[in-house]
Amino acid sequence: QVQVVESGGGLVQEGGSLKLSCTASGSSFDESPMAWYRQSAGKEREFVSCTSWVGLDAYSASTADSVGGRFTTSRFKNRLFLQMNSLKPEDTAIYYCAADKDRLGDRCRDVDYGYWGQGTQVTVSS
Repeated sequence: QVQVVESGGGLVQEGGSLKLSCTASGSSFDESPMAWYRQSAGKEREFVSCTSWVGLDAYSASTADSVGGRFTTSRFKNRLFLQMNSLKPEDTAIYYCAADKDRLGDRCRDVDYGYWGQGTQVTVSS
């Protein structure tokens, strides 16, 4: 069956960096949209970034304004990565990876993701 697994979370000081990884397996996701979301305590789940397949091994990325310039999303086939730099305490959250078979062209932000990982905790101390 389909599995989405995140890794790379942890505790880091303000201004530090972390890199999250995600692997979707159990089906072919090479041409599928994949995304990062996060949820802080007491808040709703928030979009972070996503990638859309645009041909061959190329992907486009879309990033939330709140993390743009600090977070970089990359992709290789069924693997998704999130490089987080200049981390702030407000970035503390559980980060979730998501994938879906519905491509919607390059509109990965509009996808209703059906496959989700269990999440990885990111804690930024001040």
